[in-house]
Amino acid sequence: MATKTGDKKGRTAFNPFKHNKEIYNEDHEMFRTSLRKFIEKEVTPYFQQWEEDHYTPRELFNKMGEQGFLCPQVDPAYGGLGLDFGFNRILAEETARVGSGLGTASLHSTVVVPYLEIFGSEEQKKKYLPKFVSGEMLTAVAMTEPGTGSDLSGLNTTAVKDGDHYVINGQKTFITNGINADLIFVAVKTDTKIQPAHRGISMIMVEADTPGFSKGRKLKKLGGHSQDTAELIFEDVRVPAENLLGEEGKGFYYLMEKLQQERIICAEGALALAQEMLKSTIDYVKEREAFGQPISKFQNTQFEIAEMTTELTIGRTFLDSLASRHMNGEDIATEVSMAKWWITDMARRMSSRCLQLHGGYGYMEEYEIARRYRDVAVMPIYAGSNEIMKNIIAKNIGL
Repeated sequence: MATKTGDKKGRTAFNPFKHNKEIYNEDHEMFRTSLRKFIEKEVTPYFQQWEEDHYTPRELFNKMGEQGFLCPQVDPAYGGLGLDFGFNRILAEETARVGSGLGTASLHSTVVVPYLEIFGSEEQKKKYLPKFVSGEMLTAVAMTEPGTGSDLSGLNTTAVKDGDHYVINGQKTFITNGINADLIFVAVKTDTKIQPAHRGISMIMVEADTPGFSKGRKLKKLGGHSQDTAELIFEDVRVPAENLLGEEGKGFYYLMEKLQQERIICAEGALALAQEMLKSTIDYVKEREAFGQPISKFQNTQFEIAEMTTELTIGRTFLDSLASRHMNGEDIATEVSMAKWWITDMARRMSSRCLQLHGGYGYMEEYEIARRYRDVAVMPIYAGSNEIMKNIIAKNIGL
């Protein structure tokens, strides 16, 4: 939430970029400060090269683990810090401020690892969680297939029980962190005949060096260049039955249960991106002159900035409220769906408005808004498309 500060003339100035002190305490802010210093040293000088390479080096995440920035919520019994969800929000926000390549850290820590924390056996937790915290192992979740998107019940990757192993065959695509991942949580069909079809979905953990498993193309995308996205191929991959997460046939329900948190994090990233676009645009319009004055003095510019500042503040207030309710264990699937679609859509609209205010320079790669414009395009699509979010809302209000 934005805060008010006094200016030199004693008037009250509104700052949309301050964090809500009612949400974050001193420990949270110390974590934020440390993470920002780490990013300034280990990321900022190299980020443009990573964008050109379409890849963020694996070694970065080892360093993040060594500094305690990965999986802050994991129980100390497994090597974590046992911190609250607010720290995961900060991780999502601060990495999104830089660029999508760092999104791997938030995906790993806040989206994928919780599957194991909640649904894994004690043996699985002891085996993997310490490695997730240290950065020794990175994770990905593989749901999407070439022929299926949001409709998980239509997936075709199968896992057939053969003694004390499962044999997996199929293909996944659009898998974020697919190249860097050491352990993949794979949605598979263990029962292809049961109806409804989603009751046949299970989740199995596959280590990247398992025979028969291969990483396909590193996909070239419109935006998010520094974050690797890949195809994954499973050809008679034999995985120990002990790598089944939870129970057979419960995979769909596991995925649905954790989507609430994933969508909060998705909205958090979009909000951080919107904030950075607005901040850089305000700086630009104050400096750029036309017809003898800064373009910030033109009424159209002021109206555009005023509207975007209002939308940003509304989004932040709503998301802060939802995050607090989520931490209290409330079921807020409807409201989270609202936040995911509205905030990501707002960020996408803002990218176009901010680029327009940059004029011709906004179309130049040397200006940050060009990259932000590309990066934000996918946000209304992933973590459940915004059309699916509206379907959920409509269903939950009785339509």
